[in-house]
Amino acid sequence: MVQEFTAQMSMYRGRWRLYVVLMNTTERWPEYGFGRALPVPTFTERADALGVLGFEPVPGAAWQWTEDSQDPDDPASPVMLIAAVRVRSWTGVSA
Repeated sequence: MVQEFTAQMSMYRGRWRLYVVLMNTTERWPEYGFGRALPVPTFTERADALGVLGFEPVPGAAWQWTEDSQDPDDPASPVMLIAAVRVRSWTGVSA
């Protein structure tokens, strides 16, 4: 059975990074750095990065963007954008 996970993409130290959230484990989360702030990584770049990490979007899954803030108690705090999509371990076989 193929497991499903959540992949997220956010800005870290001025550069976009994509990572797969592995809950209930002490394993390091797989991560891919795009090495830039602009432009925001395209859909194709995100899919390629997931492939490098050994994952693929779940069929029919769409990227969801969420707005957050660096300091939730300060309404003037800089905005952080976080993108998320459901992914599965890549098997290399089409279903």
